[in-house]
Amino acid sequence: MKTRSGSFNSVRPAAVITILASILLTSCGQQEQSTTAGSADNAPSISSTAVDLVITNAKVLTVDDNFSIHNTVVVNDGLIVETGDASLASRYDGAEEIDLGGKLLMPGFIDSHIHIRGRPQRYIELSEATSIVEIQDLIRAKIEEIGEGEWITGYGWSEDELDEGRRPLRADLDAAAPNNPVILTRAGGHSAVANSLALELAEVTVDTPQPDGGVIEKGEDGELNGVIRERQEIVGRLVPDSTYEEIIASLEVNLNALLAKGITSITDASKSVSDYMMFEELYDNHDLPLPRSALQFQWYDPEAINQLNARVAGGNEFLKPGPIKVFADGGFTGPAAYTLEPYVNQGEYRGYLNMAESELVALLNEVHDAGYQMGIHTIGDAAIVLVVNTLADALERNPRADHRHYLNHFSMRPPELTMELMAEHEIHITQQPNFTYTLEGRYAENLDGWRLQHNNPIRSPMDHGITVAISSDILPIGPMVGIYAAVTRKGMTGTVYGPDEAITMAEAIRAYTLLGAYLNFEEDVKGSLEPGKYADMIVLSDDLMTIDPERIMDVEVEKTWVAGELVYDASQL
Repeated sequence: MKTRSGSFNSVRPAAVITILASILLTSCGQQEQSTTAGSADNAPSISSTAVDLVITNAKVLTVDDNFSIHNTVVVNDGLIVETGDASLASRYDGAEEIDLGGKLLMPGFIDSHIHIRGRPQRYIELSEATSIVEIQDLIRAKIEEIGEGEWITGYGWSEDELDEGRRPLRADLDAAAPNNPVILTRAGGHSAVANSLALELAEVTVDTPQPDGGVIEKGEDGELNGVIRERQEIVGRLVPDSTYEEIIASLEVNLNALLAKGITSITDASKSVSDYMMFEELYDNHDLPLPRSALQFQWYDPEAINQLNARVAGGNEFLKPGPIKVFADGGFTGPAAYTLEPYVNQGEYRGYLNMAESELVALLNEVHDAGYQMGIHTIGDAAIVLVVNTLADALERNPRADHRHYLNHFSMRPPELTMELMAEHEIHITQQPNFTYTLEGRYAENLDGWRLQHNNPIRSPMDHGITVAISSDILPIGPMVGIYAAVTRKGMTGTVYGPDEAITMAEAIRAYTLLGAYLNFEEDVKGSLEPGKYADMIVLSDDLMTIDPERIMDVEVEKTWVAGELVYDASQL
């Protein structure tokens, strides 16, 4: 990933042209020599062009316009030179030649909406926790590690995956940590639970007014149960800052871990300019291989964003600024997504916008007029309608060719008119079909009927002509869950939701590769295995094109290349 000087290798598209020209000259020379000799017996041996890597005897999914499937791929200087049938291998002399034994080779996954962070020592990873008892044990172990009185944070619990079938609450945390303030964020990031000491330090009581755009929950006894929806910063603001060293070291490990999942490019959402500077330092001085990254910024400091964009001039092939992130509403784990109709059994409650409607409309217009692309958090159907109407008005007032604004999530199917407006104004989507699987319980509890069946729609916006990429938003990160849910529409219980929203495997693969590149204006350099594009590739344990859909989540990544360099090999673990 780095040259000896410590900087990234420069990927040169001209290298492909040079190699193809060499092939043509070699062919012409061979024809001339053969004519001069006048006899096949005296013809010279066929020479081949030197390249870095030749992979053959593979099922190569190019993900080009025709979704062509080839046998062999040739790589040089970090780029795809050519793909074709088995005879292609004889025309090149690879410094490394690999026979894949018929296994599937495809472009690396491009996760167009994800969150990767460095974590401090006080942090507990909860995504694998299967019970509240296990969470309590993790808290106690962390106290042994860092001592009493210290703040403890964590992320990733989900009541749908806990044996008790419920959320951890204040009393559960108190039992494990009576003398340490604790706040643990639910998977998805839209709610958290705090213990009594953390609430006390934050001066949150039963009399605290409900915050705008959020909820401080109370139990049936009228007392605080510890859960705060959408406004976790009421408590989280008190957590001491982590050291730069522990965060950047952890960030490197967490980014590197994506390569084992076959993810070679990401768009990391909700970052700041200072976050970008940390990424810059990491990408200049890393020890572990890293995926390509684009960072979305929130519009808190437009001047700083403008200055950064001017300084980095679009970034480079491994790190670049991405779209501006705007939060329109909340999520379903609260729930707080802004819906057209009330939630089930919750009176007239329809969730929240993240800010006053007038402020949101003004913000969207401001960012659009500033010339930036936007990726807009819109989960509820009411939020989708409002944002699409606002973008359509902005584009009619101030047209911008190829703006590529898109909606993050699109978790509820909006009215037909809204999708027609999206197609007309080329407003795109990055969708998380994995939510249908991992958030099944939240949808089943809060939605019903047609709304429940059409959660996380994919087929309908695609049929309207809307570009729909697939991403994870870390629920979970592994692409196989999203692909499984996209083609089967199944939740964790095996229930099928809205089979009319299912897509084909080829469509799912394209959405998780080439269309992710498209959202970042990078479809000409990555997302498919075509000549001149980055050699970002993965080998899978099974053939996604023929596998029983019920086995999709068992498929593993065996090898990952970034820029033609092998950066993950399961056989070497």
